[in-house]
Amino acid sequence: MNRPAGLASVASAALASSRFAVPGMRCAGCIAKLEQGLANVPGIAAARVNFTAKQVEVSHDPALDTPALVKAFASLGFEASPMGDALAGPADGEARALVKALAVAGFAAMNIMLLSVSVWSGAGGITRDLFHWLSALIALPTVAYAGRPFFQSAWRALKARHTNMDVPISIGVLLATGLSLFETITHGRHAYFDSAVMLLFFLLAGRWLDAVMRDRARDGVSALLKHMASGALIIDDDGQSHWMKAEDIRPGMKMLVAAGERLAADGVILEGRSHFDQSLITGEAMPVAIGPGGRVLAGTLNSGDAVTVAVTAAGADTSIADIARLMQDAGQGRSRYVRIADRAARLYAPAVHTLALLSFIGWMLAGAGWHESLLIAVAVLIITCPCALGLAVPAAQIVTTGALMKAGVLVKDGSALERLAEADTAVFDKTGTLTLGQPAPADLSVLGPTEAGIALALAQCSRHPLSEALRAALTATGTLPQRVTLVTETPGEGLTGQWNGRLVKLGRPAGDAGAAMASALTIGDAPEILIRFADPMRPDAANTITELAAMGVPARILSGDRAGPVAAAGAALAIPAQGGLDPAGKLAAIKALAADGRRVLMVGDGLNDGPALAAGHVSMAPGAAADASRNAADAVFLGASLAPVAIAIRAARATQAIVKQNFALAIAYNVIAVPLAIAGLVTPLIAALAMSGSSIIVVANALRLKGAAR
Repeated sequence: MNRPAGLASVASAALASSRFAVPGMRCAGCIAKLEQGLANVPGIAAARVNFTAKQVEVSHDPALDTPALVKAFASLGFEASPMGDALAGPADGEARALVKALAVAGFAAMNIMLLSVSVWSGAGGITRDLFHWLSALIALPTVAYAGRPFFQSAWRALKARHTNMDVPISIGVLLATGLSLFETITHGRHAYFDSAVMLLFFLLAGRWLDAVMRDRARDGVSALLKHMASGALIIDDDGQSHWMKAEDIRPGMKMLVAAGERLAADGVILEGRSHFDQSLITGEAMPVAIGPGGRVLAGTLNSGDAVTVAVTAAGADTSIADIARLMQDAGQGRSRYVRIADRAARLYAPAVHTLALLSFIGWMLAGAGWHESLLIAVAVLIITCPCALGLAVPAAQIVTTGALMKAGVLVKDGSALERLAEADTAVFDKTGTLTLGQPAPADLSVLGPTEAGIALALAQCSRHPLSEALRAALTATGTLPQRVTLVTETPGEGLTGQWNGRLVKLGRPAGDAGAAMASALTIGDAPEILIRFADPMRPDAANTITELAAMGVPARILSGDRAGPVAAAGAALAIPAQGGLDPAGKLAAIKALAADGRRVLMVGDGLNDGPALAAGHVSMAPGAAADASRNAADAVFLGASLAPVAIAIRAARATQAIVKQNFALAIAYNVIAVPLAIAGLVTPLIAALAMSGSSIIVVANALRLKGAAR
């Protein structure tokens, strides 16, 4: 096996790594062009593209500086800018620029179409020329402004002696606009400004939607990093304390973490004992009691007493930063997915432009003048305009996403529907996904009226999840609290107080029961009363798992929760289950399934599910999930029901069937229309009408999906 030239030049040296923002990446072909092209540059060992984040990580000789790397990108036709923070996303403002261009193109297209209607209706002479000139005055600045994203990209590619999808798009728009201007100047009967501007509008709409989707993908990492505390109270060697920003904290420092604060760095507890909510790391809903010598993690919440922590890792070295990197890197697999429209466009666009060029050359050789030959070539371009092809996918996806929205499923982008239709394995988190994530007392009948009143009096003095669940359940039954005084809470143990001169306690059960999700109420010397809790399954979880299996999508559980409750959930649903997994463990399990050829639908809700959601072939999250999980997921379902997961897969498969029909219709239209245009039997006006008619047929077929989400 031959090694790339760049790798050979740096094989013996330690490699440096640099990350660049490359907003000019447009299609899946850019991935191969960048990775292969950069790897052949002397001094560069390898390049890894993250298409979702529009970033490229370059492994290179340390002697190769940033300007030289930027020049290497430019030699391939891409603008690149270095990124100082490996976790940051490119701030290129692409979506804002595209929406402005889209608005201009849309406004211009509507006005030019109004003028064209009069010409199509038979206006002639001076009136026709006036309408053509008015159309030109609107179209020329519109094409110049709205076409910039395509023209600039095409120019960079051509300067680098490469081509991309924007090259044929730019040629078609400029040729149609130029010929229309010539027809206007020479008092010709037809001008095609409307076709050029409308084509720009459709293309910009697709590119803007794609940019919005990429921004949402980057938001998943940003939302996760928001859970990092902005700073901490640092204690000096002389005992003095001062506030320090998180980015300035270094290993070896001591920080004081008060109750209710999130940690700004990883560390080990030196003094104190408290409960820590580590759900963002493990997914476990129950706070964990940690004392001296125990490890605590950045972003976790101290829900008990103040502790002093010796910092072991800070900034980009913390566990939460590692999760963010896992999310970003895991999304790479999904970003390589080539959409069905991209696959079709790779062959379609070059083919039709080649046909137009051959038509022009053929008619010139046949003796037709350049004007007639160019008219025929433009007719071929217009009649093969990929509007029907371009609408084949988004029209179906828009109808389906609207139907799914009514069913409580919010789909973020069209490619998610394509990947959802291909899913053949479903992986669920447990807490908050298969279950409601809200512990509730399993049986309150163990408490008599007096015991219930004492338990309520104690529970309402704590913010522990089990205490809050007990308080809510007892209040709902109309229980009134007893008079309990001198209530105190001890982290890891529970609440104590005085009732009628007797010591009462609500907290951790004694013996083996302490490992279960339970609380114990003790009154004086009486035996403790065990109050067991359960995290109820979503009401239709079992039915949904059964329905998925019938659809050829078997399910399993991967959870950060304790092995016992996870195994119980798996047994209740009759599916494989694995617990005690951290984010990296979940990610490894997803990758193992993918390596076996499985296309995984990941469904999770916690921050610890972020990397797994990004790594899955497709992903979904409940509406109550953490921000980072909702942003990392391709779709979000609302409400307590799990049924939307099966509904979404069924709708996605129906969408793919309609998309294939739309492609067949578009191809059939071209098979009939293109030979007529090449033969010179179709004028540009008839070509424009035929192109519009094919688009209407495709949209009408897509409307059949209105009932897909049932």
